[in-house]
Amino acid sequence: MGRDTRDTVDAQWQALGLGGEELRVYEALLSVPDHSTREALARSTGLSSPRLAAALDRLSEHGFTRSARGSTVPAAIAPASALRTLIHVQRADLLRRSAELEELTGTVDRMAARLLDSAHGAPALGIETVRGGEAIAARVAALLVSARTEVALLDRPPYAASEPDGMPSPLDVAEPVRRGVRVRTVVDREGLSFHGRARGLGDLAAQGVQIRVGTDLPTKLITVDRRVTLLPPTDAADPTASALVVNDSLLSNALVPLFEATWERAAPIGSVSDDQITDEDRELLTMLASGLKDEAIARRLDIHVHTVRRRITRLMRSLNTQTRFQAGVQAALRGWLTV
Repeated sequence: MGRDTRDTVDAQWQALGLGGEELRVYEALLSVPDHSTREALARSTGLSSPRLAAALDRLSEHGFTRSARGSTVPAAIAPASALRTLIHVQRADLLRRSAELEELTGTVDRMAARLLDSAHGAPALGIETVRGGEAIAARVAALLVSARTEVALLDRPPYAASEPDGMPSPLDVAEPVRRGVRVRTVVDREGLSFHGRARGLGDLAAQGVQIRVGTDLPTKLITVDRRVTLLPPTDAADPTASALVVNDSLLSNALVPLFEATWERAAPIGSVSDDQITDEDRELLTMLASGLKDEAIARRLDIHVHTVRRRITRLMRSLNTQTRFQAGVQAALRGWLTV
């Protein structure tokens, strides 16, 4: 087996939750299925008896071996069968975890409300209540300044109005990037409707902020270094609004996976460019972003539906996007959509 192939196998094996010693023992069981004793198997694999026993236990737990009658050495299960079974089990675990996160998504606001109601006991729980817009803004700024490795944000309306049209108050999330901090934010699609919002996000992306766009975000939150999370008020424009600062590990271990699950489902966007676009393509993208089907676009443009699809494919390629939704976001960022 070549070096590259071996590295690939090792990486795939580790992705299944097993290490190099387990792989070595499993290969030995496959190549010499009639090891009479564990001592003989230990000699052929170069492992001590305790390490061999641990490797055999893990192989059994993952379904790669079964007991052999009359022998202390287990028999290897055929690789195709063992691998398929393990993948099915892990896929089921992922679906279960996804369902748990979906359930958590629906309870975030209720959980925050209950915590606010019992805020008198918050300090002992590692939960702090911050009241008032100015105090909340100051705490958010302090958290951003304190970031050392990572900042993660979920951003959705309603916003506190800093302009008459309700444009969200800007956060200096590019400053941590300049210090080498990774900054990721998921913006609710509804937030792109504010005038100039898409262009502002494009500017942040150009400065190194990683931005994705999602729909129906479960809550607002800001997490710093995976150790502290701020849950902003639902209505930031309310002068009596309160925010929660969560340091408790139990809650943080729920809120960080909530961000990660939302991040994985969101569509990535890039930075604004100076690419040129024809009026015809601008019109097509605007209709696409409005949710019109290919047939309806073809009727409005008085062209064949196959022509519409070819043009959409070409535009997606030029925008470096994989889906039509991503193409619409990129077009908005670049100012390509008609009003």
